[in-house]
Amino acid sequence: MLLLLLPRARADEHEHTYQDKEEVVLWMNTVGPYHNRQETYKYFSLPFCVGSKKSISHYHETLGEALQGVELEFSGLDIKFKDDVMPATYCEIDLDKEKRDAFVYAIKNHYWYQMYIDDLPIWGIVGEADENGEDYYLWTYKKLEIGFNGNRIVDVNLTSEGKVKLVPNTKIQMSYSVKWKKSDVKFEDRFDKYLDPSFFQHRIHWFSIFNSFMMVIFLVGLVSMILMRTLRKDYARYSKEEEMDDMDRDLGDEYGWKQVHGDVFRPSSHPLIFSSLIGSGCQIFAVSLIVIIVAMIEDLYTERGSMLSTAIFVYAATSPVNGYFGGSLYARQGGRRWIKQMFIGAFLIPAMVCGTAFFINFIAIYYHASRAIPFGTMVAVCCICFFVILPLNLVGTILGRNLSGQPNFPCRVNAVPRPIPEKKWFMEPAVIVCLGGILPFGSIFIEMYFIFTSFWAYKIYYVYGFMMLVLVILCIVTVCVTIVCTYFLLNAEDYRWQWTSFLSAASTAIYVYMYSFYYYFFKTKMYGLFQTSFYFGYMAVFSTALGIMCGAIGYMGTSAFVRKIYTNVKID
Repeated sequence: MLLLLLPRARADEHEHTYQDKEEVVLWMNTVGPYHNRQETYKYFSLPFCVGSKKSISHYHETLGEALQGVELEFSGLDIKFKDDVMPATYCEIDLDKEKRDAFVYAIKNHYWYQMYIDDLPIWGIVGEADENGEDYYLWTYKKLEIGFNGNRIVDVNLTSEGKVKLVPNTKIQMSYSVKWKKSDVKFEDRFDKYLDPSFFQHRIHWFSIFNSFMMVIFLVGLVSMILMRTLRKDYARYSKEEEMDDMDRDLGDEYGWKQVHGDVFRPSSHPLIFSSLIGSGCQIFAVSLIVIIVAMIEDLYTERGSMLSTAIFVYAATSPVNGYFGGSLYARQGGRRWIKQMFIGAFLIPAMVCGTAFFINFIAIYYHASRAIPFGTMVAVCCICFFVILPLNLVGTILGRNLSGQPNFPCRVNAVPRPIPEKKWFMEPAVIVCLGGILPFGSIFIEMYFIFTSFWAYKIYYVYGFMMLVLVILCIVTVCVTIVCTYFLLNAEDYRWQWTSFLSAASTAIYVYMYSFYYYFFKTKMYGLFQTSFYFGYMAVFSTALGIMCGAIGYMGTSAFVRKIYTNVKID
């Protein structure tokens, strides 16, 4: 994990073991509107009062925790392990008009707050309005029930009671009680109560996987049958042409993909950008694969920010993958400015993510939201980019250029490009690109719903086996679709297959982003500038990264196919 070098809060919280009567810390995290999960503020930004116990400061322990806006502040409540606390007042709110208005605004917008005990999250609601919406009430009594198994905490429940009407210029007493009870829940299973098997393991989820799997079998069978039969006919026709004399061959009706053998391995237009995109796509695929495997083995949802920290660490560590594939492709295409290509490849994804985060950060600062990224965290991310990602990318680029940077194409490239003949409208690269993303999107869109719901709503995603299956299905469907698209394009004697194969697979991102609009308007109740910009900003980042990954997968599969068919045909 990328730990920030700062002091840790308390040893017992990290060990998750307690002695009898040892202090148990109740951390107050954030408060915010229920419908806007990412719009969160510090708990004490509302005029709550704090307990009398001496304050303990908390530091961001991981980069993920800092980036996700975790703002733990000590509640001031005196809680000791296995020591029951009878209902007791811990502080008093002197409610003037300004404080009442703040609470009323929070209640109108259905504000919830989050707390932590021993890394277990607890949620509570600030208050409620009466049926007419004229009077507002604050919950003033926190009734905590904590389950323990041996010397470990395994369960926490909060009941909000003590409904008090908000009247200006009055005093409101805040109280709490703690009840300890023995529990049979194992420490390893204490997060199971937060999971939702009825949602994630619903029949629709299983059916969507089965449906996508059948689509894969159908597509692979179709591609194999069409291409094998068609290619066999093509090879037979081309071998007949080999047996003809020159006069017959000149009079013969020559057409098809063989005719562009002198141009098919011509470097793509804008090779620097193209190779950088392919390298970045390969790295995103490697990160996705490794993070999903780690998440399948380790329960990353049990620690705050651990998924994001793991993703950042894996992304930094897999930078040589980006350099290797991007650098070697650029070298094969005859590129000379390899240092510039390396810089673009290294910073393409970080610049996109950081640029979006920087824009949203301005809005978060304006709102005084807890999602505002601290300056120290920004510096840490920049240091990772310059001192980890860039050097590792350089290593990968040098290896790629030296190990597989030689243009060993099966066909010679002609000095003069062949003119591209006119073709039917549906064979145009633009049409192929638009249609290419439909089937890959169709294979993943049900899973997109579950992923979106876990991120934008209050669900914990834990079925990473499903996600791995969907990733494999997506790869197979993408490669099959781009191979068919490229075959039709080459058969129409259009050799501009590199960008077409990349973009036809990458167009999946457009359909995912369009789906995100549908999800926002019909599946959520989000509102406000901050939450809307956060949603559409990061959905754009997610869709673009997915598109680059699909594009790279599509290109790599198609490249192997093109090399194979031109290796097997006799060229004069």
